[in-house]
Amino acid sequence: MNSYEPREESVAIIGAGLVGCLAALNFAKLGYYVTLFELRDDPRLRDTTDKNLRSINLAVSERGIKSLNYVDLEMSLRVLSKIVPMRARMVHDLEGNQKSIPYGLHGETINSIDRGFLNVELLNEIDMNNNIQILFGLKLVKLDFNKKNNDNPIVYFQSNKKKDDDISNPIQSYEFDFVVGADGAYSQTRFQLQKFIRMNFEQEYIDTAYIELVIPPGKKNSYQLDPQHLHIWPRENFMLMAMPNHDGSFTSTFFGPWDLLKNLNNDEKVLGFFQTNFPDSINLIGLQKLLYAFKYHPKGALVCTFCDPYNYKGKCIIIGDAAHSMVPFYGQGMNCGFEDVRVLTDLLKKHNFTTELAFQEYSETRNKDLIAIINLAKENYKEMSQRVNTQQFQIRKTIDNLLYRILGDKWLPLYTMVSFRNDIPYSEAIRRGRKQYNIITGIQIGVATVGILAGYKYSRSLFSSFTNMIIKSLK
Repeated sequence: MNSYEPREESVAIIGAGLVGCLAALNFAKLGYYVTLFELRDDPRLRDTTDKNLRSINLAVSERGIKSLNYVDLEMSLRVLSKIVPMRARMVHDLEGNQKSIPYGLHGETINSIDRGFLNVELLNEIDMNNNIQILFGLKLVKLDFNKKNNDNPIVYFQSNKKKDDDISNPIQSYEFDFVVGADGAYSQTRFQLQKFIRMNFEQEYIDTAYIELVIPPGKKNSYQLDPQHLHIWPRENFMLMAMPNHDGSFTSTFFGPWDLLKNLNNDEKVLGFFQTNFPDSINLIGLQKLLYAFKYHPKGALVCTFCDPYNYKGKCIIIGDAAHSMVPFYGQGMNCGFEDVRVLTDLLKKHNFTTELAFQEYSETRNKDLIAIINLAKENYKEMSQRVNTQQFQIRKTIDNLLYRILGDKWLPLYTMVSFRNDIPYSEAIRRGRKQYNIITGIQIGVATVGILAGYKYSRSLFSSFTNMIIKSLK
């Protein structure tokens, strides 16, 4: 790994999840002395109870891959060694029929990987880096800035271990040149930062909970479903999803309103519900495992977090879910967090590692992209659970792909721009996507109207005319 010369500066990174680990590897490569703090115990230890039991499989796409490669190409190849490429969605209807909907026209894939496995692989990479110290089992209790020493942050931690006697755990303090908060949607770093800046903050729960299920491997560790697909069972206001793992299993997730899950409170109700709505999934999951999951697996909440700004001078900044948690329905949460690391590093290099200038520009320029992808992720739940199985969706998708074939890069489907084009910022992808959506709507209305009035022959002529108009409008 090519690294910069060692620096005198030290950095504390709060949170040893996916984004925090990548940030630690990145700042160590840049020459900083890094201390990585984590509230949980080391997930690699046998007696660690919190092993991401509420996790949803991750879909690693181009933005995430580019960011991993940016930090260290060889590391990226190692930690992504067990990804399973998915080239399409597979939609399952009530009768058990399946329909494949490709993600791209040129074989583009998103890649399934187990969250826990990826986190462990990144922690293993950290263990091989002499510039990173990692401390587990420490809870951030206070963040302060030393006015006598150039506002250098002082972070205060307390052990998460419970003592047998009445003596409380002592609070330990550490001083750093700056702090990076990557401690998730319920970020303690963000909470502490709000005491020093006028941060606009909004937290929104959507009325959807999730329960993690598992589709085990078939005979000789074979896949029971096509592993080149992300499988979804859309059912209006609830759905089932399954993503492949390297060992032949699928991580399956049920999403539905909280009241629905509360009502599925005994075996009879769960079985009746799945027999009615997902009959083909029962044998895949296994009846007893399905009933056990609904009885004992935790129900996860889905939360979106908006805030602005993300930094205090050049002394503290938040990234990843600490700054912009989102629902998982566009598969961009981790990819966006990894991209945060790359974007922030580019700004540090631009400003010759002057953190105050880099952090400030990050807050000013990154916010519009983060708001855009959070809102898009919320909207995509409606597409996955309701629209993907409708005739109207299929028609729109057909027109979208046809215009992509005709116009090339002048017309890129929104999913392509978000998931496969890391050179297009989220906000720009969504701006272009909205414009194209309106054009497709116009085509549908125009062709349908002429088709009714004049017949199929003139509909084809009108579509050709619309295509020429689109070409001119996009120039």
